[in-house]
Amino acid sequence: MDRTFETKLGDVTISEEAIAKTAGFVATKCYGVVGMVSKNRRDGLVSLLKKNNMSKGIEVSVNGNMLDLTLHIMVEYGINMNAVSQSIINHVKYRVSECTGMQVRTVNVIVETVRVQK
Repeated sequence: MDRTFETKLGDVTISEEAIAKTAGFVATKCYGVVGMVSKNRRDGLVSLLKKNNMSKGIEVSVNGNMLDLTLHIMVEYGINMNAVSQSIINHVKYRVSECTGMQVRTVNVIVETVRVQK
């Protein structure tokens, strides 16, 4: 559901896709995050998303002026997942609120997989 704001210059509409892309961009800039992932529901395989499809790894729920976000991510091996998740939550809440003018109620981070480098 798109969110429309009335301003003195006219109406501004923010789509869920734009919110998801903003959240994904912010999350992937956090240390230890490889990228956003999409999980195939049929066979359970996880695939790393490219930058232009990043929003497919994010679920956005708009309730009035409140946002609930769920991010599906891939992290590097050896990273403290709790620290990375807290960093994502803090950065995404701040940046998405700043960009959209909407309050972010929850940010759920789901670590779907870990990338191991040889």
